[in-house]
Amino acid sequence: MTAVTILQEAEDELRDAVDYYEKKASGLGLDLAVEIERALQTIAEHPGRWPLRHDGTRRYLAYRFPYIIVYSYENDRVWVLAFAHCRQKPSYWNNRTRPSNPDSGFSY
Repeated sequence: MTAVTILQEAEDELRDAVDYYEKKASGLGLDLAVEIERALQTIAEHPGRWPLRHDGTRRYLAYRFPYIIVYSYENDRVWVLAFAHCRQKPSYWNNRTRPSNPDSGFSY
């Protein structure tokens, strides 16, 4: 399985999304967290499966929630750049780049 590192900005987005859904309905935030965990595991098992976009990223669409996981796959590591809501401003994460140090960010 491929190592996965989540950038701090993406981790913050996910935490905010989980909190938002949990406030809407008890347990819904946990459902989002479980869906994202499953998605990250799928990406880690098959990181090159989703098409490479012109900006060098790949995108995985979550099953139940309107979120995409924006990631790059470089040097045998997945770098999660964003957990983006599908209705947010597109490509707001373009200025995010993977750090040169794999230990900066949350590793999965």
